[in-house]
Amino acid sequence: MANTKSALKRAQIAERNRLRNKAYKSAVKTLMKKYVSAVESYTANPTPESQQEVQARLSEAYSKIDKAVKRGVLHPNNGARKKSRLAHKLQPVVQSAE
Repeated sequence: MANTKSALKRAQIAERNRLRNKAYKSAVKTLMKKYVSAVESYTANPTPESQQEVQARLSEAYSKIDKAVKRGVLHPNNGARKKSRLAHKLQPVVQSAE
C-alpha cells in the first residue's frame, strides 16, 4: 500500500490509465476479429456488398489502431504491424478475384 499522499495518487492514476488502455486494446482486438470474419465471408461469397463490408471493417480497425497509437496505448511499430497484417489478410482474396 502507498505510504504517502503522492504515491497514493500515482497508484490511482496508474489504475485509471490501465483500465483506459485495456479498453482501447480490447476494442482494437474486437475490430480486428470483425474484419477477419468479414474477409472470410467475402472469400466464401465475393459480392460487391461483402466487399464494401470488408472495406468498412478495415477502415474502422485502422482508425481505432491509429487512435490507440496516438494516445500511447500501442507503440507505433505495434500499430503499423497490426495494420500490415490486416492488409495482408485481404491481399490473396483480391488477387484471385482479379
